[in-house]
Amino acid sequence: MLSGFRDNFVNNFIDDQRWRYIWDGLGVTLQVTFFALILGVILGFLLAVIRATYDKTGKLKVLNFISQLYITIIRGTPVVVQLLIIFFVIFGSVNISKIIVAILAFGFNSSAYVAEIVRSGIMSIDKGQFEAGRSLGFNYVQTMIYIILPQAFKNILPALGNEFIVLLKETSVSGYIALQDLTRGGDIIRSRTYNAFMPLIAVALIYLTMVLIFTKLVNMLERRLRNSEH
Repeated sequence: MLSGFRDNFVNNFIDDQRWRYIWDGLGVTLQVTFFALILGVILGFLLAVIRATYDKTGKLKVLNFISQLYITIIRGTPVVVQLLIIFFVIFGSVNISKIIVAILAFGFNSSAYVAEIVRSGIMSIDKGQFEAGRSLGFNYVQTMIYIILPQAFKNILPALGNEFIVLLKETSVSGYIALQDLTRGGDIIRSRTYNAFMPLIAVALIYLTMVLIFTKLVNMLERRLRNSEH
């Protein structure tokens, strides 16, 4: 049994340096996740502020309509379809890096969910906090930046962390545009060795490890923010 396991391991990962498919795919997955995360957070916070401003003041009506339409479309369609539309339709006639396409697709998708998470956090802050900001001489933007958003961030951190984990796992569909990410790397090994168990289990374990590490980091940040309140 051990001899068979060793032979399978060598065949799947050592021969022809097949482990490089996993390693290179991991690098692509982390790259796409990192930049999609930045895009999703920036755009998501912007959308959330627009929608929360409309809910509280009635201003930015047109921008709120556009934001709500965007969120509805993104949340109502599968991320795989969005990825394919961006690659084959929007950039179909343009020579563009598949990594950039994946970053845009997953970043836009994540931003819709981040926007609703952040908006719920902003709306959970008592309106007296806005009045306190005004009494200190802050305008609406300053009150939002210095008083509301820091408090909202503490409240939404667990949900935000969960969204980031979902984003990491969603990148596994990048293979639909022939991008060699982590999952695609494992599948390439499977197609060469005709052995699905070992490469796919390896991919699953790597994803699990990354999720556990990220969850640990989020928990550490959450504890530090709670301690800072004392």
